[in-house]
Amino acid sequence: MGVVNVTPDSFFETVRTPDTAAAIARGRALFDAGCDIVDVGGESTRPGALDVALDEELARVVPVIAALAAYGPISVDTRKAEVARAAVAAGASVVNDVSMTLPEVAGELGVGYVAMHTQGTPQTMQINPHYDDVVGEVFATLADLAQRAQSAGVRQLWLDPGIGFGKRPDDNWALLRHLRELVELATSLGAGVLVGTSHKRFLDTAGAPLATVEDRFEGSLATAAWALSQGVSIVRVHDVVACGHVRDLLARPVEEVSL
Repeated sequence: MGVVNVTPDSFFETVRTPDTAAAIARGRALFDAGCDIVDVGGESTRPGALDVALDEELARVVPVIAALAAYGPISVDTRKAEVARAAVAAGASVVNDVSMTLPEVAGELGVGYVAMHTQGTPQTMQINPHYDDVVGEVFATLADLAQRAQSAGVRQLWLDPGIGFGKRPDDNWALLRHLRELVELATSLGAGVLVGTSHKRFLDTAGAPLATVEDRFEGSLATAAWALSQGVSIVRVHDVVACGHVRDLLARPVEEVSL
């Protein structure tokens, strides 16, 4: 899953596409580079980001989705039911819900649904997040959300542990260590798993602090490879070409790989 942020304030400045033409060009390039699905969002959900008015979010994402839907599957990254409905009408086939509030909307629309765990809102989620058992609590919440979605009629479903959304660095690493169990849980529920680690701040805690968001490339690639090796269905990434190579390499039997 490649990322198109139609926003002026997403955390990864070098891939922001705040105007329609640039966003469409990036989306087409992502499909050309081998993306299986492109995720279009018009509201930054980085820690501390401000809410975007409904009319503004609609104006950002609907023309982009309408233009890109002819090139491949599109998901809409949103917290608003109205945006989800307009995006699907424009050609999106998946609602990527970063609020845990839209399973019934996805069921109503008859589209795929990404159920992502979060704690709080973008304004509050990184203010002292706390879990007694992050793996158990996140997995239980996702199982409940999956059941809500399926009861609402969703037939294509992915569970997302919400790396970086109301999580301390140790919480994020714990969830990554237990991805295999999440995949097993999702499979038992008839779902897949989606993981997004790309260029997120917690990667700085793996070693020496990194200077810029761009310096998180290696950590992004390593965690994407780990997620895919654990059976995750979709990785949401900015570095599409490199992650595509990793995906393809992991899909090959070891005996076919020349060293």
